[in-house]
Amino acid sequence: MNMNIPSDLKVISLLAPAADAAGRTSSVYASLKNVVKAWVVAYITQGHAATVQLDPLQATAVAGTGSKALTNEVPIFAALDVATSDALVAATAAKNYTTDAAVKNKIVVFEIEPKACMDLAGGFDCIGVSTGASNAGNITSAFLIVQNKWGQATPPSQIVD
Repeated sequence: MNMNIPSDLKVISLLAPAADAAGRTSSVYASLKNVVKAWVVAYITQGHAATVQLDPLQATAVAGTGSKALTNEVPIFAALDVATSDALVAATAAKNYTTDAAVKNKIVVFEIEPKACMDLAGGFDCIGVSTGASNAGNITSAFLIVQNKWGQATPPSQIVD
């Protein structure tokens, strides 16, 4: 099966790169209506030996309305030193992930299958991410990759309800 960006896989910004001393939350959430699967991808430039907690959050609207933790645990993959390895290693499935404190550049991926981990019956069909308080020396960013149910030359916007 051929997968193409942007017709089958779409990339959406959740957190622009920024220092993360106090922690922060997505200002825009992405709708997962008509999405088969999505991946929250966090990139961390860890300049200080302080851990970073990452929490995918579900909401009822792209404005982040009523955001809360995921309903069920999800598969998580991490590369904790991207300078030496591009292998994403499976971590224990969970609703969030906390990095180690090593001063390395890191990628953490949460695999989101909406029907398996979100409160769709309660109207929670949007996804965002938050980071916990860390250190100003740590730069965090996150984006979302979505796999739409139907490939289209111009898929519908994920950042409108």
